[in-house]
Amino acid sequence: MKLIWLGHGSFRLEAAEAVILIDPWLTGNPSFPEDRHAEALDGATHVLLTHGHGDHITGVPDIAKDAGLPVYGMFDLMEKLDGVDANGFNKGGTVDLGGVAVTMVPASHSNTLNGEAAGAEVGYMLKAEGHTIYFSGDTTIMADMEWMGAYHEPDIGVLSAGGYFTMDMKAAAWAAARYFDFKTVIPMHYKTFPALEQDAEELKKGLKGVDVIEPEVLVAIEF
Repeated sequence: MKLIWLGHGSFRLEAAEAVILIDPWLTGNPSFPEDRHAEALDGATHVLLTHGHGDHITGVPDIAKDAGLPVYGMFDLMEKLDGVDANGFNKGGTVDLGGVAVTMVPASHSNTLNGEAAGAEVGYMLKAEGHTIYFSGDTTIMADMEWMGAYHEPDIGVLSAGGYFTMDMKAAAWAAARYFDFKTVIPMHYKTFPALEQDAEELKKGLKGVDVIEPEVLVAIEF
C-alpha cells in the first residue's frame, strides 16, 4: 500500500487493484507543482470526494472526463456533477473500489458546491491489505470519533490539522489520542496558505509513541 500526498487535502492511494485519487485538487493548488499533473494521475482508477469546496473539487470533473474515471462521494454532491460517471452513496455505506473497502463516515465542517448546499461533508474508512485508514476530510473534533475509532479500529490516521478551516495540530493530536489507537498519523490541509499551520510539531508533541509522518508532495509513504 502506498499513500502519496498531492498537497493540501489531496492524496493518491495505491492499494489492492486500485489507484484512488482523494479530493484531487491539482489545478491552482499552491502546494502542487503544475508540471507534475500526469505523474499524479498516472494509472488512476477512481476519484473519491469528501465535499464540494473549491480546494477539494476544483478540476475534478475535467480529470474524471479526460481519464474516464468514476467519481464517488456523498449522494447529494454526486447529483450536482454533470457529464461524469458520478456514484453517490451515504454515511454508513460501503463501496468496493478495486479491492479497497471504502466506508463513508461523518465529518463536521460544511459542504457546498458553487455556493449551493450539497449534502453533508464526510470522511472515509479505507480498508485494504491489512490496514484501515481513517481519512478525516475537513473536520473539527466530534463525538462521533469515539464510535468510529472503536468500531473501525483504524491503524492509520490522515487528519486535517491546519487550523482556521479545520481542527489544528493540537486539536488533532488530542482527538487522535482520545478516540483512536493509531500506529501512524499523517497531517493534511496545512502549509498551503499563511493562515494555516506550517508544521506538525504540536501534533508530534501530543502523540508520543505514534509515528507522525509529515508528508512530502509526490513522495510515497509505504505500509
